[in-house]
Amino acid sequence: MIEGVLAFFAGLLIGSFLNVCIFRLPRDLSVVRPRSFCPSCEKQIDWYDNVPVLSFLLLRGRCRNCGAPIPLRYPLVELATALVFAWTVLSLGATLEAVKYAVFGAILITLIASDIEERILPDEFTLGGVAVGLAFAWFVPIPAGIAHMVAPGTENIRVLSLIEAAIGAAISSGSILLVAKLYETLRHREGMGLGDVKMIAMVGAFLGLQGALITLILGSLAGGLGGLLFILATRKNASTYQLPFGAFLGAAALGVAVFGDSLIRWYLHVG
Repeated sequence: MIEGVLAFFAGLLIGSFLNVCIFRLPRDLSVVRPRSFCPSCEKQIDWYDNVPVLSFLLLRGRCRNCGAPIPLRYPLVELATALVFAWTVLSLGATLEAVKYAVFGAILITLIASDIEERILPDEFTLGGVAVGLAFAWFVPIPAGIAHMVAPGTENIRVLSLIEAAIGAAISSGSILLVAKLYETLRHREGMGLGDVKMIAMVGAFLGLQGALITLILGSLAGGLGGLLFILATRKNASTYQLPFGAFLGAAALGVAVFGDSLIRWYLHVG
């Protein structure tokens, strides 16, 4: 239990840093300097006003200096990251596997929030996430599926895991890129950005091919239904509305990470 509590507080701190990344990376600002500041009055935020979640509550969601509203995204990202960290440790123990899924969850939360707020999926988290996922595949093996067919006779679990992760990244991103190009050819306009392609590659690197394909299925279903409901509710123009598809992919990937075994059994049964 103590490990879960420590993980929760570590997640709050990491979530606070992720908020910095979400705001600064799309604006090409350094995530190191300057210190945290209010986007409205640009005054530096004192440390006691920068305590994750708690400061937001004490300040009632407003800047102490200028009174400008603090976006609800800040405490939500911090709390979501804390809960993901706590869940991984409570479910998997204080293990390298827990670290892997905590990092994966932090990347996904950042991408979800960034896509909703800015319609941008930063390369630092998509392409950087691919590299991190491949590295974890060596130390925390992914169950080999298609890797056995690609490298028959290979018995080294780490090698098979790395192959599975690389194939998951390549095939999942290649398939979504093909769909995007076909859509662009038929409709003469971009229907999906390269950020989504890079993001699903990152998911494949962490979860392997099966996990990435399930993420694509669930993310596409959720994105289609959620986008339709939003357009109907807000009366947006369906031909011009830019759906934050990365946010739906991220939510689906989180679901696969949490309920992976059950979803894979469902996927194999349906297939």
